[in-house]
Amino acid sequence: MIMGQYLFWLANAHEPIENRIPELPNFISVLYHRFQHTTWAQYLHRWENIIFAILVASLISLVAYLGARKKEIIPSKFQNLLEIAVEKFSHLILEVLGPEGKAYIPFLGTLFIYIFTMNIFGMVPLMKAPSSSLNITAALAICVFCLVQFLNIRNMGIFGFLYHLAGSPKSMLEWILAPLMFSLEIISQLSRPLTLALRLFGNVLGEDILIGTFALMGVVIISSVETFVGIPLQLPFMFLGLLTSFMQALVFTLLSTVYILLSMHKEGEKN
Repeated sequence: MIMGQYLFWLANAHEPIENRIPELPNFISVLYHRFQHTTWAQYLHRWENIIFAILVASLISLVAYLGARKKEIIPSKFQNLLEIAVEKFSHLILEVLGPEGKAYIPFLGTLFIYIFTMNIFGMVPLMKAPSSSLNITAALAICVFCLVQFLNIRNMGIFGFLYHLAGSPKSMLEWILAPLMFSLEIISQLSRPLTLALRLFGNVLGEDILIGTFALMGVVIISSVETFVGIPLQLPFMFLGLLTSFMQALVFTLLSTVYILLSMHKEGEKN
């Protein structure tokens, strides 16, 4: 953590202070600032969010493999912990979606674990939270959006879905208002992935900037001593970051669950 503070100061020391974004450094940013004129360093820096997203996915896959490779009647502590987590999450999703929601547990569970791990990855020294990039959060939101639209069309049919977007008009007045209702529904459908992406991106980026600001402040306070050992002022905010990271992953997943719920039932059925 202390070395991370020093590397943050070192990596950004040559840049004008008004252009600096106060985030903790990662190993790619450190390599880039040291070898920024080389092709490989520029490539890593350009794709660093994708690289960290793949790294998080690989880490999750490894943990899942280690937890499931030996299924025993009397599970190990690690396997037992994973099974409890899966059971609790499945129960939460089924409470929202009902028995039909069992098919969506793998998708929603993966979504929650992936987002939560990405959120906290930036607190690991020399790592970065990929979810602080709008490109990453937008990609996740688009995945949810595509699934929801697929379910809408599968359950209602194309024309049934269009009829639903128009407000399911029956009377003459409702048909007159149908174009307005259709426009509002289109805006509503498109705003869902937008708000999902922006909410997650904004909260994680703000959290990283807050932690980075106090880490830099700790370095600046003790800079007169001519040592790279800083004061860990960011430590309390890192504990707060764990809570907000969990909450943001949960909010993203639960909103996705609600959107799936709204698209699971055919026109005319009660939720």
